[in-house]
Amino acid sequence: NIENNYLIKKVDIENLLIQIYNKNLILLDTQEIKNALLQNSFIESFEIKKKYPDTIKIKIFEKKPIAILFNKKKKFYLSEKIELIEFIQISDFKNLPHVFANQDAFKVFYYDLKKIKFPLNNIRKYTLFETNRWDLETKNNIIVKLPSKNYIKSLKNYLDLSNKNSFKKYKVFDYRIDNQLIL
Repeated sequence: NIENNYLIKKVDIENLLIQIYNKNLILLDTQEIKNALLQNSFIESFEIKKKYPDTIKIKIFEKKPIAILFNKKKKFYLSEKIELIEFIQISDFKNLPHVFANQDAFKVFYYDLKKIKFPLNNIRKYTLFETNRWDLETKNNIIVKLPSKNYIKSLKNYLDLSNKNSFKKYKVFDYRIDNQLIL
């Protein structure tokens, strides 16, 4: 019995477990099941219970994608823990923000954004440039160009300004020059 799976089809999980079919439940090593299940990158964890005489109950806990990572012409989903998940077309995730960077750099940046309570659900695109600086594009088509150093100060300033009516008309907030904001 397989339960709690929403993203992964039951048939895909059953295919991962094909090598354990027709094995004696008493002699079956749960490590064999674990190794099979961990082949799917959407699976975060699971619970396995043997129900004698002939049933295994598996409860699946899936990773939740938060973004689509584009790195070296490859596409991956990123989980909430910034782990790579194999990319397969899923309509529920077609509007996730796009990340043009490597996983490690994004992890640092993402956790910095979370620390300052930046509204992550408003971001459409994250772009890391070779100069080691970030651009953010919001769902309202606003671009925030950040400096390579001390970008948290710039992000906090943007958050303060974005709530003021006098700044609603601007589409680009450029913080690349020290102690300056170009609108």
